[in-house]
Formats: sequence, structure tokens, C-alpha cells
Amino acid sequence: MQFIAYSRKTQYSIQLIYIHGFTLKPSKDVIDVSWGDKHRGGVQPLTFVRQVLAACLYPQLVHSYKLPEDVRQRVQSLLGACVGGSVGSYTPSGGISYIQCSVSNFISRRDGGVPSSPENIFMTSGSQRSIMHVLKLLVHNQASLPTGVLTAVPTYSSFKMMLQRLGAAIVPYYLDEEQGWAMEVEELRRALQASKGVCNPVALYVINPGNPTGHVQSRKCIEEVIRFAAEERLFLMADEVYQESVFGEGCEFVSYKKVLSEMGPPLSHTVKLASFHSASKGFMGECGLRGGYVELVNLDPTVMRYAYTIFSTDICAPVTGQLALELMANPPRPGDPSYPTQSIQAMLVHNMNWVPEVLNNIPGISCQPMMGGAFVFPRLYLPQAATEKAKVVGMQPDLWYCKRLLEEAGVCVGPGCQYGQKEGTHHIRYNPLSLSLATVLKRLKDFHLHFLKEFS
Repeated sequence: MQFIAYSRKTQYSIQLIYIHGFTLKPSKDVIDVSWGDKHRGGVQPLTFVRQVLAACLYPQLVHSYKLPEDVRQRVQSLLGACVGGSVGSYTPSGGISYIQCSVSNFISRRDGGVPSSPENIFMTSGSQRSIMHVLKLLVHNQASLPTGVLTAVPTYSSFKMMLQRLGAAIVPYYLDEEQGWAMEVEELRRALQASKGVCNPVALYVINPGNPTGHVQSRKCIEEVIRFAAEERLFLMADEVYQESVFGEGCEFVSYKKVLSEMGPPLSHTVKLASFHSASKGFMGECGLRGGYVELVNLDPTVMRYAYTIFSTDICAPVTGQLALELMANPPRPGDPSYPTQSIQAMLVHNMNWVPEVLNNIPGISCQPMMGGAFVFPRLYLPQAATEKAKVVGMQPDLWYCKRLLEEAGVCVGPGCQYGQKEGTHHIRYNPLSLSLATVLKRLKDFHLHFLKEFS
């Protein structure tokens, strides 16, 4: 069931909010935290990124000494890599080779020297576009059984919609909420067994750090998942767009590619892997520029040629998005005039530690500790009278809860039913990286206590 909210915030105007076909009450101050969009939440963009982009779009700025020297040098390098020295030119289908090399170097640095080949990297208009193209490589619509993809529950709704659009089957495996949304190989085996005769599973999709759960997989967990994929001959799809957003005590991000490489042959030479990243997430948060990439590992040369054909259907990724990826992969370094860049890490760590503490002190709400990612996914313990009322109006209980929260408190969040959850449980998802977080938490608490009183 799709949850849609449109809001236009102005200081004085009154908006009408539309959700699930209902026209909601006018609200003077709607706070939308349903998106993983930092700029929407009031976080300012990084100055270095915007200066470089501005000068790439208007090259005359390169001669302005109001821009730092490293900004002007970067602009000259990037424009020199563009055909005709202009961001208005087409690029090769895989991306500007200079930027492919920059991303390749970033991957190798991140993974402690593990080799990365630019020829295996494809630039796209965001990680979701990369995922869609990889799924096209895997999904076989003419087979007697639909292609199956093992998919976490909960997971973000766009991935499920992509599978449905391609005619693939979702093979759900459940994350363990009581264990901090842990991913267990035994649950993967159960899901695979349950899919026999229903579909032909060919791939395993993982999100690390998790969306919407915020869990971060340990190296041990990743090793177990890789062995499972090898045993079952599953293509690994590692969605790692939140890799820069890890803040849990004792947690660190380790890429699937790094672990696979360090496991050595035969696994390091045989397990097929697609790793996704994006300029939309992390500390840049440049969602609107639409820049993402995928690195393909251990694919047969024939398949790689077919992959190039599929990625070529887009002609090329937006050049501004490719530029953003280069700036993400190659930020200012110590000694550069633009170093250090603005950082939102302190805000991220504070909010992600503060939110579970607040939520766990509200009756009828529990929230697992947040280790990474950009969302919180607390569980709601709704009174039976409330769930029965939701059935009467023909809505899932947490969707109805979100509708009421938006109508009465002016807070827009996503319902757990949109992302998947165990039967009988209810959740909400929202992005705590907002300058209005204190107001959001107060409104949520006041609404929730009133809601419990109404239906208890």
C-alpha cells in the first residue's frame, strides 16, 4: 500500500496534504521526515561541492580569486576530462573515464589496497538506476518459473517495486529485530528452501548499513553470507550507499568486496558481486544531482559486454551527477585550502544516539540502537481498539497511524507496512537528520500519548 505525501513549506501559507486518496486537514507547519534527504531537513550542502559544480557550469568563475585554489584546480581537471571542455557534452556510457578512475582509486583506498578496475565501474543517475540495470541482467522472463531474489524484510519499497516491474519474485528473509535487526544465514536457508517450486532464486540482495533498520553487518556476518551465496550459486547485490554513515560504538563499515577479496580463492575469484554507492547519501547528501555507480566483480567477459549494452540504453549518466561522484570519491585532503570541509558527522552521531533514548521512554514505542544508515524504524505497540478501527476504515494499522499523525500533528513519516514487517507488528520510518528533530520528537510523543489514551 503506497504512502504518498506532498507538502510545500512556506512561512505563512496553508497547505493541503494528500495521502492515500484523502484530503487532509490544512496545516500551517508540516514537517516531512519521510525522505532520506538531508537538505530537505535543513542541512546545508558542502561548500566545496557547490563551488566546484558552480564553476563547472559557469567556467568564467575559474578566473575568480574568490574561489579557493584547490576548487579552481579541480574545476580545470574536471572540465578537461569533459568532451569539448563542457559539462553539456555526452560522455561514454560507463561514465567519464577520469571519474571512473577516481572512483576506482576511492574503492581501492577504502578497501585497504584491494585492486579495482575502472572498466568494471558504471556511472548512473543514482544507485537505484544501477540496481535496475543489474536486475535486468539477472531476470529471465521467459523461464517456466519467475526469477527470484532474496530480499530482506524490512527493506525499502523502491527495490520491491523494481522486482515487481521486471516480473521477478521476492523471496523474503526476515531480519531479527530483537537482535538489533541482525541478518542470520539460517534465515536465508529457510527462505531459500521455502522458494523451491515457486521461483528460481538467482540473487541475494543485502543493504549494509541497513535501510530502514540501521543495522551494520559485522565482518563475520559478511563472511557467512558470502559462503552461503557461493554454496547456493547466488549473485550478490550489495547496496552500500550508507557506508559513510556508521556511528554505532564499536561498529565499522567493511565492504563486501574487501571481505570477499580477503577470503581468498576460490571464493574471491568465483563469487559474483555488484556493489552500489551513491552521492545522495553519506555526508554529501546530494540527492537531487542523481549520481550513483555500480562496480561489477567476477563477471564473465561475455556478461560484461551485455552489461555494457544495458547501461548504454541511458546514453550516459547526468554529468552533474558524475561530477558529484568524483567529489565524493576525492574530497579535499589535509593541507588543501578547502580542508576540512563542513561535516555533519557530529550532528548525525548525536541525533542517532538521542532518538532511540527518547523513543524508548515513550509508552508503546520501542527502538533498537541505531548503528548506521539514515533512518530510525521504531516499533509501535498499538492498542487492539486502534487496529480494529484501522480495519474498519480499510487501512493497515501503521498507515492509519501515520495518516493521523500527519493530520493532527503535522509530521509526515512512512508506515512500516510499506517496507515489510513480521505479521502482527507495526513500525514507522523517518529520517532523524533534520534541524527540526526536537520539534518532531515532541509532536510525535504528544500525539502518541493522546492516541494511546483515545484507544486504551
